[in-house]
Amino acid sequence: MKVGITYDLREEYLAMGYSREAVAEFDCIETIDAIDGALKSMGMQTVRIGHIRNLVHRLAGGERWDLVFNIAEGVSGFGREAQVPAVLEAWSIPYTFSDPMVMSLTLHKGMTKRIVQSLGYPTPEFAVITTPADIAAIQIPCPLFVKPVAEGTSRGISDNSRVENPADLRHVCLQLLESYQQPVLVETFLPGREFTVGILGTGDAARAIGVMEVALTQNAESDSYSYLNKAEWETRVRYMLADGIHATRMEQMALGIWRGLSCRDGGRVDFRMDANGNPSFLEINPLAGLNPSYSDLCILARLKGISYFHLIESIVHSALSRVLPEPCPIPLYEVFPANISKASA
Repeated sequence: MKVGITYDLREEYLAMGYSREAVAEFDCIETIDAIDGALKSMGMQTVRIGHIRNLVHRLAGGERWDLVFNIAEGVSGFGREAQVPAVLEAWSIPYTFSDPMVMSLTLHKGMTKRIVQSLGYPTPEFAVITTPADIAAIQIPCPLFVKPVAEGTSRGISDNSRVENPADLRHVCLQLLESYQQPVLVETFLPGREFTVGILGTGDAARAIGVMEVALTQNAESDSYSYLNKAEWETRVRYMLADGIHATRMEQMALGIWRGLSCRDGGRVDFRMDANGNPSFLEINPLAGLNPSYSDLCILARLKGISYFHLIESIVHSALSRVLPEPCPIPLYEVFPANISKASA
């Protein structure tokens, strides 16, 4: 089986003149090497395609693949994560992870929260600021949390993201509107602990692989899993497995949201607790980072005893289940059944 790999390589964009923050979501060569190695260990022939322009050029030249392992983040717009999936669908080439509709929807945190609310799951009260005039209309009591509506890797999140009064709210919103050229999400600040739930699979076959707490150290910026805290995670963050009734509830919520949004193959759902210890949905990542060292999904898998190879294999088998008329000839990996929650929403 020939498998192409689509991705945005950080070093390529730095060479084009992009800033380090602008390429924070893009992948380093270590990630591409790790995915390539895992696919080859599955007996697959791999082809490194790269970004969308390379993909279009190779498709126009007549090149085809049996499957594309897609981790391309895209460069701009709410549809940036949907661009490669849309191109592949135009050529009827199967690929890993979610479809263009899901990728566009979930990149916009405000739109996602509206759907999650309609599914019946708690999420902090929020407003989306599109223009400076919208700021004065916010009626949500402080403290508030403010961030760009469509960024990943915590871009735009810092110590200034928690605001205590209308003057600071206006200042931070104006700054983010100018810096990121996109709407700003304003939501009730939740003072409790933060967690992420790892998901593998699609639809009824989706399973939560575990819940991980993201705990900040004394060296960290306070109040959030900020851009700086993520970048310097080794000294600023502690990652710990969570269990008990709240973890079980978050697994159930994550699976319900994952299925309700029609996400596929693998990713993460993030939660934070309110002052009473009740978890609320923050955001979902259907195109989670896959760096074997520092990406949250990989750290969670490692804490659960799931190897990187088996993580990638599970994602691939989920994708192949959509296109193969019979079970994949490669032995299907069952991700340590004793460690997987079979909770259903």
